[in-house]
Formats: sequence, structure tokens, C-alpha cells
Amino acid sequence: MKSIPDKSILLFKSCLVSTEYPGIESSTKYIFDKIAVGYIIDHDQSCCTGLGYYSDVFDQVSTTLIAARNFYIANRNKAKNLVVMCATCYAINKKSLKLLNSNDLLREKINKVFEDSSMKDMEYEKGSLDSLNNIFHVVEILFNKKEEIAKYLNVDLSKFRIATHHACHYCKVQYEDTIEGFRNPRILDELVEAMGFKTIDWYNTKRSTCGAGFRQRFVNKELSMKVTGDKLLELNDKNVDILVHMCPNCQMQFDRYQPYLSKKLGVDFKMVHLNVTQLIALSIGGNPYKTVGIQTHTVSVDSLIENIPKNKI
Repeated sequence: MKSIPDKSILLFKSCLVSTEYPGIESSTKYIFDKIAVGYIIDHDQSCCTGLGYYSDVFDQVSTTLIAARNFYIANRNKAKNLVVMCATCYAINKKSLKLLNSNDLLREKINKVFEDSSMKDMEYEKGSLDSLNNIFHVVEILFNKKEEIAKYLNVDLSKFRIATHHACHYCKVQYEDTIEGFRNPRILDELVEAMGFKTIDWYNTKRSTCGAGFRQRFVNKELSMKVTGDKLLELNDKNVDILVHMCPNCQMQFDRYQPYLSKKLGVDFKMVHLNVTQLIALSIGGNPYKTVGIQTHTVSVDSLIENIPKNKI
């Protein structure tokens, strides 16, 4: 397994995390601080362009240019590792780094833009960020520290039935780097089980997409909602209480559209949707509102909060 860092980390901010579920970021920082993972955040870092790129608004050159700028910011902070909270940021940055290190013409074109913009110091030198293995999803950092995190467990959520939803842009794009499999992905299951909670593990739609498809939820809504609805129906049949996510776009698709699909399908879905960092932060004492940010969710998280002692809220 690839070497996973616990220091020299630039925690890469995500536009969807910041605007939709800021509790993912505060939960991540809460966990990192508990287990002494060394990280910095630089507010000069920009969006990875993922939403625009996968909706054909940004081309590959523009996306790679922005990635090169963000890699410069990591190097400026002497952060050897980029750790992302969004699976799309993971896929975008991995692809951009691969292109920057392998495509001389593209790299020269991007460096010319920096030079013409009087930002010559941002020029990307081949290998400036050592390799693809210097870009990690936050779940990989947590997976490497799961036994240590479990020592802080003080909220018991074991009575809830839990299922996991593994993001396509982690398991299906750079799948050769995926930890704990991609045919039956289990990195989220392993993290949940390390906290002493069981998951239902395999289910028929486990590997299916969330249905968002970026622009598909807008331009092909019927198909998008069918994919999401099919997964919700299976999980509902399995009496799942919590669906655990690793990507804010997936979480948004299920959490924001679950009430709509309940009405459309005539099924009273009651599943709670949490990023894995939110679940872990809640389990180790994070405040549900100030740290986990449950007030930003569409589907109420009250069923979980009722199990938390009042002095922890």
C-alpha cells in the first residue's frame, strides 16, 4: 500500500464542501487536531474547476493551469502532500498532475500563460509535486489512523444500520490507487467498523453512481433521479438509517433530493446522510452544530442527535 502522510499536508478546500456542507471541513480539522495530523490551509488556493470541467464549461488546459497554480501554492507552503475532501478534487488534481509531468507541450503552454501574466514565479517545473502518490483523499489519511481515532470514541451509534456510498471519482477514475478495493470498495466500511459500528457491506447498487452526473441532474433530470431513487429504494428495503459518503456532490444528490424522491416515489425515506468525517467527528465528541454542521442538511439528523448526551451538544 502507498505511504500515507500525517504531516506536511495542504488541506485542499472544496467549493461544494464550503457552500453546501461546511461541517465536512470543520469535522476533518476536528479529527486531524485530535490525532495530531499536521496540515495547513491556504485561502489563496482556488477551486479545482471540477463542476465546470465535467459540465464542459472548462477545457483541460484551463483546468490544468489552475491545478498548476494550486500546486505552486502547496510548494510555497512547503506542503509536500495535497489532501482533498472531495472525490472530484481528487480526480481532477490527479489527472492534472499526470499531464503536467508527462505532456511537455501542455506544460510549456501553461508556463507561457504564467509568464505573460507576470506570474513567472508560478511556472510549473516537471516533478514539482513529486508524484500522483502525493495527492490523497482525506479518507486515506483517516484509514491510516483508524485505530488511533477509535480511541476517542465516546458516542455509541451502533444501534443504527449503516451503509456506505463510495464516490465514482475515487473508485472509478484513478482506480489503480484506490485503497481497499474498487470492485467491492470497502474503505468507508473499514473506517466505520473501526469505530465499532457495523455496515451492511455489499448491496446490489453499492457501486452505482449517485445519479448527479454534474449537469445530468439539470439537463437529464429524469434519468438522474431514477439512478438516485433506485439506490434509495434498495437501501430503504434494507432498513438503512445512515448512508455514509466521501464526496459532497454525492451527499448533496441524496440529501437534497431525498424529500423530492419520497414524494415522487410515494416512499417515506428516512435515511440520514453524513460524510464519513461528520460521522467520525460526531462519534468522538464533535459538537453536532459547531463542528459537524448538521443544520446545513436537508434531511433532519435529529434521530442521531437524540442518542448524544445533552452535555455534548
